[in-house]
This record gives sequence, C-alpha cells and structure tokens, in this order.
Amino acid sequence: MSKNRELSYEQLNNYCNPDEFDFEDTSELESLKDIIGQERAVRAMEFGVKVRMRGYNIYMSGSTGSGKTSYAQNYIKKLADKENVPDDWCYIYDFDKPTQPMAVNLPAGMGKVFQKDMDNFAKTVGELVSKTLGSEEYEKQRLAIIKTYSDKKEELINKLNHEAQKHQFQVKTTSSGIYFLPIVNGKAISVQEYNELDDDLKHEISKASELIQMATTEIIRNIRIVEKQEEEEVTQYESKAVLQTVNTYLNPLFEKYSKFPKIQHFLKKIQEDIIENINEFKPDDEEVEQTQIVVPWLTGKTQPHEERYRVNLLVDNSDLKGAPVIIDFNPTYHNLMGKLEYENEFGSMTTDFTMIKSGLIHRANGGYLILQAKDVLSNAQSWEALKRVLKTKEITIENMREQMGLAVVSTLKPEPIPVDIKVILVGSEYIYNLLYQYDEEFKKLFKIKVDFDEEMDRSKENIMKLAKFISSFCRNEKTMHFHKSGVAKIVDYSSTLVEDQTKLSTRFNDIVEILCEATTWAQIDGSDLVMAEHVTKAIKEKKKRCDKYDKKLLAMLKEGTIMIDTDSEVVGQINGLSVIDMGDYVFGKPSRITATTYVGKAGIVNIEREIEMSGTSHSKGVLILSGYIGQKYAQDLPLSLSANLCFEQLYSGVDGDSASSAELYALLSSLAELPIYQGIAVTGSVNQKGEIQPIGGATYKIQGFFELCKARGLNGRQGVIIPHQNVKNLVLDDEVVQAVKEGLFHIYPVKTVDEGIEILTNTKAGQKQKNGKYPVGTVHYRVSKKLEKFARAVAKEDKKA
Repeated sequence: MSKNRELSYEQLNNYCNPDEFDFEDTSELESLKDIIGQERAVRAMEFGVKVRMRGYNIYMSGSTGSGKTSYAQNYIKKLADKENVPDDWCYIYDFDKPTQPMAVNLPAGMGKVFQKDMDNFAKTVGELVSKTLGSEEYEKQRLAIIKTYSDKKEELINKLNHEAQKHQFQVKTTSSGIYFLPIVNGKAISVQEYNELDDDLKHEISKASELIQMATTEIIRNIRIVEKQEEEEVTQYESKAVLQTVNTYLNPLFEKYSKFPKIQHFLKKIQEDIIENINEFKPDDEEVEQTQIVVPWLTGKTQPHEERYRVNLLVDNSDLKGAPVIIDFNPTYHNLMGKLEYENEFGSMTTDFTMIKSGLIHRANGGYLILQAKDVLSNAQSWEALKRVLKTKEITIENMREQMGLAVVSTLKPEPIPVDIKVILVGSEYIYNLLYQYDEEFKKLFKIKVDFDEEMDRSKENIMKLAKFISSFCRNEKTMHFHKSGVAKIVDYSSTLVEDQTKLSTRFNDIVEILCEATTWAQIDGSDLVMAEHVTKAIKEKKKRCDKYDKKLLAMLKEGTIMIDTDSEVVGQINGLSVIDMGDYVFGKPSRITATTYVGKAGIVNIEREIEMSGTSHSKGVLILSGYIGQKYAQDLPLSLSANLCFEQLYSGVDGDSASSAELYALLSSLAELPIYQGIAVTGSVNQKGEIQPIGGATYKIQGFFELCKARGLNGRQGVIIPHQNVKNLVLDDEVVQAVKEGLFHIYPVKTVDEGIEILTNTKAGQKQKNGKYPVGTVHYRVSKKLEKFARAVAKEDKKA
C-alpha cells in the first residue's frame, strides 16, 4: 500500500492559533459595526436604496441565519434617520360624497394638531349653536322681526275682515290657513249649523263665498308673501347669528390651514352644513326623545351630527426623526393594507370614516417596509395587494368582504393615498427563483437582488471581524467575554460549518447558538471567561442531543446487523461512503458495494436502477463506468461483458455520483480477480477518462467510517480514499487528526482511478506500453486478459449459433 500519497495530520484541519491574536479576551475589542463577508450584498443594497424609480424594490436572498433581516433593519435605519420625515395623513368627511372620505396630508406633527382642533370644535359646536339660539339678544331680535311682519299681516287681515263683512262673512286664521265663516243672523255659524240651513240660504251663502274669494284673492296672496318674508328673514337672522358664533372658532382655523386647499374646502362645507342643519343642533322635543328611547331603530344611526366635523388621523409621524422603517412578520391583508371596521347598529353592520384604520404600507409611506417573503406569500391576498400598490403607487383601503363577493350593509370608498415606499423582501434563493420564473410581475417590481453568501474567505481581516462579532454578542447579552482560545475554537467551528479550511461561515445564527451554549457551560464551570474547552463542550453536547440515529446505525454496524467488513480482503467488494442529513444533524455512514462479472453482452447493470431505487445522478455515474471500460479495454476487441453492481442492504433510494469511483474499483477487482482491502473506504466520482472528481460531505464521510473502525478497534491499516480536490474541505475532529498523527488511520487523496486501485489492491495499475499491452501482473493487464477471455467465449458461442 503506497504511503507517499497519504495526507499528514497537519492537512486535516486548519486550526486557528490563539497565540496569533493581539488580545487576551473579547472585552478588549470594540463591537462589530459592519456586516462580515457580504461585500457583494452590501454593494447591491447601497445601490438599491439609492434608486428611487418605479420597480427598484429589493429582494434579499440567502440561507436562514445569515443575518439578512438584522442587516436590512440596521442599515436601513441608519439611512432613514438622515431622510426627511414624511407627511401625516388624515381622512375627513366629504360633504359632497358622503361615502368617499377625503385623504388629507399635512406636515409631520400637524395632523395631530388638526385632529385636536377639529375635536374641540366638534365637542363645542352644538353647545355654541344652542346657546346662541337661546340667548336674550337673539330672541329679542327674532321677536322684533316677527312683530314687524305681524303688524303687516294684521293690517292685511283687517282689510280682509272688512271685505268679508261686506259679504256677511267672518275671517278665521289658523296655523293651517285662512277660513271664511258665513254670518247668519249676526252670528258666525259652524259646519253643522250650515248643514242644517235650507237649500236657498245655502245657495246664497255659496254665491257670496265666491264673491268674497274673488275680492280677497290679492289680499290673501299678500299675506302669504309677508309670511314667507317673515320666515326668510328669521332664518337669515338665525343663520347669521349662528354663523357669527361658529366663525369665532372657524376663522382662526381658516387662517391656520390657509395653505391646504382641501382643509379650506372642508371648513367651508362645515359652515354650510351647520346652516343647513341648524335643527340638528336644537334640543329634541320630549316626544322624539321618548321615541328614541323606546324604539331607537326607527331613528337609524344615533351618531351625533357633529361627528362629521372630526378628523381621522390615519398616520401620525409626529414622533419620527427620519423616514419610517417598518418591519413586520405577520403581513395579513388587513395588517398590510388597512381596514374598515364595522359595528353592529341594531342588526345592521355600519361604518363611517372615523373607523378607517391604517396598515403597514400607510405607516411605512415615505420610507421603508421590510417583510419576510414567506410570510407575504402565505397570504395570497397580501402578495397581490402589495404588487398592486407598487404598480399603481397608491393605496386604497377596501373591504375584504367585497373582494370575496360577500355583501355588507354599509361601506365606504376612501380616497386612495399616493405611496412612495421602498419594499425590502427577505427570503431564500429558492423562493426568489420561483417568483422570478412563475410571477411575471415580480421581476418588474423587485429589480434589485441582494444576495447573501453562505461563506467568506478565512482571512485575518474576517477572523478579526468574527472576534468583534463575539465581543458584540457578549455586550448585547450582558454576559462573560470569550478568551482568545475560545475565539479560536469558534473560528474553527465556523470553517466546519462550511466544510472548507479556507472559508468561514456566514450563518451567524448557528454560531450564536454555540456562543450561547458555550457561555452556559462556562457559567456551570464557574469560569470568568469562555475558554476553548467550553466551546468544544458546547459543540459536542449539541451533537449528542441530535445523534440518536447515528448511534443506532453505528451499533447495527458494530454488531453486524448491517454487514460492513473493515479488516479483510475480498474480490469485487468495497466500502462506499454516503451522507445522511437529518436536518438538524448530518453524519456519514459506510455502505457495502459489490460487483459480479461474467460472460455476456448485457453490459454493466445497475441493480438499483432496475428496481427504480436509483436517482438520476447515480444512474448517470454507473453509465459513465461503461464509457470508461470501453475506452480503456475495448479498443481492439468487442466488449463482451455482463456485470451487476449493487448497494447491499439498501432499503431506500440512492442518488448522487459520489460512489461511482467505488463501484468502478469493485468492478475492476472482480474482473482482475484481485481482492480489495476492506479497511479502506472510498468516496469520489469518476469521469470517462478515469479522473477522480470532487464530492460533498468529505468530512462527514471520513468521520463516519472512522467511528466504525474505532468501535471495532483501529489496526493501523484502515483509512479513506478521497478526491485530491477535497483536501481543502477537510475539517476533521481532533480525534481523527490524532489517529492520523499516530498512524492508526490514513487518508489518501487521489487524482485518478489508477492511484486508487493501487492503494486498494496493493498492485500496480499499469501503463499501456507501445505495443498496446499492459505490463504483466498489473491490474489493467489482468482486467484486459479477462475481457479478452469473455470476448473469445462470446465469439465461440456466436459461431455455434
């Protein structure tokens, strides 16, 4: 077995040396102010927030725990603090269109003042009008007007009486009109007495009545004119008196809000409304009051008339010191768009403009809205509404019941509010790709992609930033700081997360978990600082909480329930390595792969594929083996081979091509009739040229096989063959590193199939000579001879046929 290809223990992990730090613990470091290792994302974000044109909203993609939301919130907040505070927004009653409240914007803080001004007016207007109409001065003037017209009416009525007496009639005036009563024998008679008269007398009275009506028509018309003039002058005086009183409060408001045309219009309409509805402010008589108490539904909604003069302050930005930054994790339709609230009014659902409530978009208007993509998409109505707002640049509060086709008794159509907002969606790469492919509007509305990477270079600068991140964590959580040895272990753990000696992870949520748990172990230990052993303890204990299936599988391997040989030599059999991902825990396990070869023309048969347990990548890997065998051995003779490849004791599907090199080794072993040492497990894919290609999960695979060998007893010959490209991906546990250091375990990086087969069979692979033959006794020589034998046997059978 060649030892010159073996990795040294120094190559198995890139340990961070705490002595290289120029601090003793993280209390000496300043807190981290910037995000780490996301230069591309930072540039995209900086540009995205500067573009103010339609459609340049932002989608932040990346894995969970990479700090996207925190970065967005902190960065946007710093930016927003330097921007102008947006206007307040109010809804007011529209007297011309009562079901369509008007939207009014005012400078920040002025909306609250306007609301208070109108609340005070609405509270006092009824009392002011009542007091005015009940004052002595008002009553005196009103009576004076009435007396003037009463004198005129009396003069006309006297004239009417004089004319009536000429024709033997008496004039009677009532609130309902003027009546003529006939006089018989010097006495005005009643209707009953009139009916008892004889017909001749009735006829005379009737003729006289016609004459009196003709004679007094002009007088009666003049009386009506005087009465109308009286009513008009009383009304004019009443309106003037009330308006004079009301204007003592409204005139200062006209001046105060002179720069706001909508408010000017609103105040003028209030003046007109008060004059038109003076009776609304007068006390009801007892009969009406009793009716309202006994059968209130007969009078409809009992809201005071002056409630229309109030202001619904929808958005109050008086406390802001810059542009708003709103972040929310429950963007339901109503939370996002606002809503109309309803109340049960005697069995009917009613509403008014004061019951309009703002949504997230209203509050973020003029600033920024940060939402989780998954939360928005889980509410279909919310996603469509958000896109509609971004397209139209305005927001309309609508009743969800109407959108769903359900009728309501009373509803409003509030005036749309113009929107100037930058939306930041935070989500995964998967969601981004789905939306980009299947939602045509998404790519038009979210043109800036801020893509967070899962890893960053393991440079001195980034290591120091990670140390400052740990310092920030300690200060924010008000807990003990980390010793430099603990920081070094966190750096190593960060590389482990990305399985790369040259990289660090940007999944800070996973790092924070270890920081929290290491701190707790340090507290339990009574330490003043978090040391390296506390971090190591946290990592190991975290694994132990999740390794149930790993341990169960290891026990089955150890006792032989799952048949894996780790210390013998077998022809056509090899240990391949795979990775099992449980979500919260990932581990590697060996699998026995066997190959059988015999005369025939079936080629290489993938048993898993035949029974539909093979994924596409695995099936492709097996088919590549046929290309390699044909290219390597069938240049001068037909390939007459039947071979079966199988993952033994596999009861679930298999996918990926990382076992293709192991399958090829088993196939070559079977053809060459050379045994493979079972203490060497293999991972790596192969191409048709026989080159070994890199795979994923190298660290997990090595550690999984090492655990089995250790459980059975290390003999110094065991190890793993990996692709040479995966050396930088090795971040092995201290225990594996120590075993390699002591020569108890070996790791061989290989570039070609030839290198791997020599390690496994302890036999030279052999290079083709000028005569096209391989050196006697080499692996390829033995394989080619076996294939020649198969070809002759097939040719012989073909001749017989």
